[in-house]
Amino acid sequence: MTAYAAVVLSGGAARRMGGVDKPARAVGGRPMLHRVLAAVADASPRIVVGPAGALPGGVRVTREVPSGGGPVAATAAGLALLGPGTPTVALLAGDLPLLTPTAVAALRHALDGSPAADGACYVDDDGRRQQLCGVWRVDALRTALTRLAAERGGTVGGAPVRGLLAGTAVREVSWSGSGPPPWFDCDTDEDVRRAEEWTR
Repeated sequence: MTAYAAVVLSGGAARRMGGVDKPARAVGGRPMLHRVLAAVADASPRIVVGPAGALPGGVRVTREVPSGGGPVAATAAGLALLGPGTPTVALLAGDLPLLTPTAVAALRHALDGSPAADGACYVDDDGRRQQLCGVWRVDALRTALTRLAAERGGTVGGAPVRGLLAGTAVREVSWSGSGPPPWFDCDTDEDVRRAEEWTR
């Protein structure tokens, strides 16, 4: 498969958890952020955008501008660290404790097999795209960021992910593997409890 990088978004206010550092919360004895990074252990580089404590060796850390500017600003910050020869990037939320290397590989296969697609992401059982659980062509994301910034007066701070990806050609992938859905994110304490049950 095509070589790839990974950008993991670990910011966010986590209001429904009382403002805690959500990606640092443990599921199955490991911080969620570490579990996401393990799922993309073969990516190079691996970049975390947002607050981060101790991380595995080789992981780079950056921050979005402005701080707290949201996932699109964080995406821009992560892409800024990628070299010009990086073809594809896994763009992932930092609170996906059930993500696995197998699930990431399925996305990469889907994109490699779809030359006309700009990216591949999972869709849930209701047909909703899980856009922060996907693999994207770097050039397509950079083009989308330039377009969105022009539409918003030069800034992407506060922009929604759907605005960034509007107009991109997306290969939708249904999860057919064993185990829980890899896009399951933890927004509440109850979500963390469910994820814990799945990891037992």
